[in-house]
Amino acid sequence: MTFTGRAAAAALLCSIAFAPSWAADPIKIGLSGPYTGGSSSMGVSMRDGAKLAAAEINKAGGVLGRQIQLVERDDEAKNEVGAQVAQELINKEKVVATVGFINTGVALAAQRFYQEAEIPVFNNVATGTIITNQFKEPDYDANYVFRNSAYDVLQAGLMVDEALAQGHKKIAILADSTNYGQLGREDIEKYLAAKGVKPVAVEKFNIKDVDMTAQLLKSQQAGADVILAYGIGPELAQIANGMAKLGWKVPMITSWPSSMQSFIDIAGSNGNGVIMPQTFIEDQTLPKRKAFLENYYKTYGVTKIPTPVAGAQGYDSIYLLAAAIKQAGGTDGPKIRAALENLNEKVEGVVTTYDKPFTAKDHNAISRNMVVFGKVQDGKIVYAKPEDAKNAGVVRVKEKSSN
Repeated sequence: MTFTGRAAAAALLCSIAFAPSWAADPIKIGLSGPYTGGSSSMGVSMRDGAKLAAAEINKAGGVLGRQIQLVERDDEAKNEVGAQVAQELINKEKVVATVGFINTGVALAAQRFYQEAEIPVFNNVATGTIITNQFKEPDYDANYVFRNSAYDVLQAGLMVDEALAQGHKKIAILADSTNYGQLGREDIEKYLAAKGVKPVAVEKFNIKDVDMTAQLLKSQQAGADVILAYGIGPELAQIANGMAKLGWKVPMITSWPSSMQSFIDIAGSNGNGVIMPQTFIEDQTLPKRKAFLENYYKTYGVTKIPTPVAGAQGYDSIYLLAAAIKQAGGTDGPKIRAALENLNEKVEGVVTTYDKPFTAKDHNAISRNMVVFGKVQDGKIVYAKPEDAKNAGVVRVKEKSSN
């Protein structure tokens, strides 16, 4: 080699040695939900809350020196699409975890692929009780399904107890025909049976139904003095509208989705007074909550979150996953799962401050004491009970499990 050649080679080696290192690969997390269709206000709110959290974490340096990259997919609230999305996120996008699932049926169809791949999946809106029990021991050595929404057994119990506390004795149940609605109905009936109460009517309706007259007339003729309804925003609104059309005025207590913007828009003034369990109300009493809401409104150019619960829980789920990845020291699925089951650090979210929210046997972050009743009032969801409004600045933390 000539002197010139040796000099060129040395210069090349020097330039390589002192060149800036390439940025670490991003941490890819799936973000799966319905961003179109009747469930879209839930999906979009969840997605946008998750994106805010990821942006904040990235701005602060990311996780383990790596940026979070959210990989969005629209599952259209369809079970078969959700299953396809899961396989694509796992096999093509190589995500290390996924957050989302608005619809119980989609969760049940899709999360088995994450379980088989040993990749954590985080349900931040879907509430079917079975979701976190689908892969429990002794049938499975490890469960990769987690959740930070108020599952149906909690909601069903709260709805029934509220109806009974108000003095109602003749309860009618209306539930949609999906997995979500029928599993919720079962939870309500089981809880009623434990209280020695039998509903006077149990009626079913389908997604996209706009006329609930038949179901309401049967309930009215049975002497119902309260309606417990399990469904999502559009159809719950049609129940409220149907009652107004019949001139039938009895209280309506629903599962959480009457807080959806679609309920408010479709029901209008007929929705006023409807109450539902909520993990999050749009108030700015707490600094963390105030900052989240102001950021959400500014970023997306809105004055309220279309579905506040979904936005808040979506936001918190990213922080919980980030904490687990940090504790795991990497993106290995089993290590992230183990970290989630024993988080060492508290995670401040907007629903609550999470202090060991999960154990190996308990993959639900929300306990009954953390849920309040919201009420539809002139286009917004407000606290239904004065004592809850008064204590809005108190962080409700999870009751410690005996497991």
